[in-house]
Amino acid sequence: MLKKITFSVIGVLFGLSVNIANASDTLRIGVEGAYPPFSEKTSDGKLIGFDVDIAFALCKEMKRSCVMVEQGWDGMIPGLLARKYDAIIASMTITKERQKIIDFSKKYYATPGKFVAKKGEFSDDKPSTLAGKIIGVQSSTPHADFLKFTYPNSTIREYGSQEEIYLDLTAGRLDAILADSIALSKGFLHTDSGKGFSFFGENHEERDFFGEGLGIGVRKGDTLKDEFTKAIEKIRENGVYKKINDKYFDFDVYGE
Repeated sequence: MLKKITFSVIGVLFGLSVNIANASDTLRIGVEGAYPPFSEKTSDGKLIGFDVDIAFALCKEMKRSCVMVEQGWDGMIPGLLARKYDAIIASMTITKERQKIIDFSKKYYATPGKFVAKKGEFSDDKPSTLAGKIIGVQSSTPHADFLKFTYPNSTIREYGSQEEIYLDLTAGRLDAILADSIALSKGFLHTDSGKGFSFFGENHEERDFFGEGLGIGVRKGDTLKDEFTKAIEKIRENGVYKKINDKYFDFDVYGE
């Protein structure tokens, strides 16, 4: 402990750039745990899912140990800035607004946003069609920003987690929801609760809102950004990514 503290102090005195995360071989990874199939918890509290498997694979490639730290979505970036963990691997979209606050690796997957409602309820997702309707969306997401800008005549109801959204949709308190199409197809729509619901409308990938894909968030200036990018490229090349991908999906979630 004394050596680590001394090193940090010396770094500050001599103006050196010190990557705190590199002071240990263990990386703390912030995950949500309520976003299947990307992250969820088993009955005994174990965190599982695509994001979790990718995190462990990247840490292994980087020759680090991983510790998963569960964090609610709204506190994800504040938790990173408060050094509660070293990186965010939680299906976080790379957007210009977020890049003002944190850095991102290159994308590790991509997915469009899409609407869901009761089967046959809507024939399209035009703003005029959804005018006066209540649309559920997870707060602090590009989906929420997109809805507030594009659907000014709809009531946009924001939630802390996707699980809360699904509960209100099935209870009839929402007319439609907008979310990550893969999380919907492999999560909610794949459950008994989602059987009476379906997608409608277009795929939404508007770059001004949905950015460049989903990346790994780190603090500004942290060299982990480049380490994660190199590790993503490596597991894409050596087949590890495909193995994880095929465990959850029947298509390449990475996109083009």
